[in-house]
Amino acid sequence: MTGVQTAVIDTDVHCSPKSLTDFAPYLDAYWRGYITEGGLALSPTQGGAYPPAAPTSGAAAPTSVEQLREGFLDVQGPQLAVLNCTTSFHCNRNPYYEAALCRAVNDWLVAEWLERDDRLRASMVVPILNTEAAVAEIERIGDHPRIVQVLLPVRTDAPWGNVRHRPLLRAAAERGLAVGLHAWGRIGNAPTSSGMTHTYLEDYLANSQIVVQAQVTSLVTEGVFAQLPDLRVTLLECGFSWLPTLLWRFDKDWKGVWREVPWLDAKPSETARRHLRLTTAPAHLPRDPDQVREALDLVDAGSMLLHASDHPHAHGSGGERLLAALSDEERERVLGGNAAAWYALG
Repeated sequence: MTGVQTAVIDTDVHCSPKSLTDFAPYLDAYWRGYITEGGLALSPTQGGAYPPAAPTSGAAAPTSVEQLREGFLDVQGPQLAVLNCTTSFHCNRNPYYEAALCRAVNDWLVAEWLERDDRLRASMVVPILNTEAAVAEIERIGDHPRIVQVLLPVRTDAPWGNVRHRPLLRAAAERGLAVGLHAWGRIGNAPTSSGMTHTYLEDYLANSQIVVQAQVTSLVTEGVFAQLPDLRVTLLECGFSWLPTLLWRFDKDWKGVWREVPWLDAKPSETARRHLRLTTAPAHLPRDPDQVREALDLVDAGSMLLHASDHPHAHGSGGERLLAALSDEERERVLGGNAAAWYALG
């Protein structure tokens, strides 16, 4: 495989509006007034998810396709990039406003981004306070040929395996859309079983390690994949090195209490490997190259990982160590082949 030109597909590239008024053309008069007269504004740190001085925050997300081209697409040169806009992840409690905001975000993504650069694909957003409204939004715009995923926050008030979310997941699966669980989300909810965190470090680690493990466990044990055998779930900016130990424990405990989950007709680890993929950023890996290789073997990196820069956020040198430890064939798959198959990008 040496010398082969890799077609890079970046599965996690962020974009953001400059302000909520950027969505004005895609909102009706009532909601435009609701925003301006109510003094609603974007959180400068997305509710603390991206403190300005934190290394993981990086620069501000690009607010226009021109800015994305100049600062990333024309410099880094991925063949395709999947846009993820997390503006609707804020701690909003008005289900009607959330539905209007998500509709506006999706129309903005199509008009201002997808229609202006052929290299772009996008994850659509949906309101999570009202499942019926979420299904309606998937039905409205989910068939757009360049929307490849439904983006959901990994941090919620009820795990995604809960039966109340099943219609949303079914609507995505029926349209061939992956479901992306992205780090962060409802900041009003405690990210740990022992309550709220007290530092950014605790919160960051909880979102990218603890919360996502709870979501994986919920999706598998509550029979989501048994009911929806075509559902694909991408874990975005959630790390991946935690997966092997979770699956070891999962298989062991399942053998003892399988009667509680009669719909599981295979080991949890087999179900997870069929239905889940994880992104390469952040790569929580050791410094020693031999240990990196061992970690990648445990997670089956060549099959399970999708390349992601998480642009413009910085995660250190873990991604470079990951790529250096892969074989040429594995590198081709991680950088582009896996994502092309997962998202049916051709």
